[in-house]
Amino acid sequence: MRTFFFKTTFAIAAIFSFRMLGLFFLIPVFTLYANNLQGATPALIGLALGGYGLTQGLLQIPFGMLSDTFGRKPIITLGLILFACGSLLGALTDSITGMILARILQGTGAVGSVLMALLADLIPDEQRTKAMAVIGMAIGSSFSLAMVLAPAVTHHFGLASIFYLTAVLAISGILLLHLVIPTPLTKRFHVDMKIKSSLFVCVIKNKQLQILNLGIFCQHFILTATFFVIPLILKQQQISEHWHFYLPLMCGSFIGMLPFIFLAEKKQLMQPVFVISISIISISQLILAFTYSYWLSICAVLFAYFVAFNILEALLPSQVSKQVNSNYKGSAMGIYSTAQFLGIFAGGSFAGLAYQFSQHRGIFMANALLAGIWGLITMWKQSYSALSTLILPYTSKKDNDENLINALLKAPGVNEVAFSTNEQIITLRLNQSSYQIGSAEEILKLF
Repeated sequence: MRTFFFKTTFAIAAIFSFRMLGLFFLIPVFTLYANNLQGATPALIGLALGGYGLTQGLLQIPFGMLSDTFGRKPIITLGLILFACGSLLGALTDSITGMILARILQGTGAVGSVLMALLADLIPDEQRTKAMAVIGMAIGSSFSLAMVLAPAVTHHFGLASIFYLTAVLAISGILLLHLVIPTPLTKRFHVDMKIKSSLFVCVIKNKQLQILNLGIFCQHFILTATFFVIPLILKQQQISEHWHFYLPLMCGSFIGMLPFIFLAEKKQLMQPVFVISISIISISQLILAFTYSYWLSICAVLFAYFVAFNILEALLPSQVSKQVNSNYKGSAMGIYSTAQFLGIFAGGSFAGLAYQFSQHRGIFMANALLAGIWGLITMWKQSYSALSTLILPYTSKKDNDENLINALLKAPGVNEVAFSTNEQIITLRLNQSSYQIGSAEEILKLF
């Protein structure tokens, strides 16, 4: 069983990483090399950079629903084939129009929600949190790897090599899917993973989720807009091997974020950590607007920016899962992912337009303003509850279910109780500060 868990989880995590590398590989290098494409203008380069996010954002939820009808593996295979075709078009095209089409086609491989559903089909509920942590680490590692590897690869082999590499990764993902990952016998309903269109209105009206969705939109808008100009700035600084710059930056910022994650999660200082992180992003963008020509300033400010970026990238999805009960979680994460990718599209498109009129400074000033507005909304409107989810095995006994629910709700720290008869589990929403560890299990034994 242990071997099955690791084989399945790591294979699915690898496919997640392959898709995200299609986005991350271009962030540190695209604007340097896209100028060589026929018909290239800053506005069209920005559209090409963000185009991946447009189709990713629009198709995440539909692909998840299609997999309920046609199966997980066929839809994932289709998505990876589309991703590979987009990558090959990007490698072969010599025009900016072809590049825009390639990026949009790459983004149609929007199978993130389907991969989540496949994971839930295969991994038992009690091991799912651990599996999600593995996937989260894989995605985070993909970003750092891309920031270091992409500049080195393009420096020696050109921009086309990045697209050929992502095509190979897509084909590798198809092989993993069919040769390593088992086919689930049935598609089960997953109370904490399922995307349900009937719940969209409830999720969209949730004000706390609105702010978190705004946050991930702003986070990736600013990231994409920032890295429209950072490669150009490094070129002006006559840095020939950009990976020499990104490697210590990525390693240092990862280490720098760890104390803040500890303060937010363990010391229950979520609100201050969020506000400070967003403030650092806003201030760093404002400083870059006036000091982007000074080498030491670039190093110090980007280090601070990436510490804050990494903190928020870890905490935002965690808060989405904590703000909703398990019945809404799948739908909430689907809308969250859509906001994330639309932020990438909007950031790239805006940066291209802004660069034509105001160069570097206009982009950094707009980013600072957006982060400032985001920070003010978070400070005044957002509240963070120290809630967690506990999933326990339970076979429903209709005569006792109501009594069990009442008994659990009377226990200190238990806020919500939900049954999933198909999966034979009971899901509890707990207030961490008042819940007594093990009390729910003791109550279950009585029934």
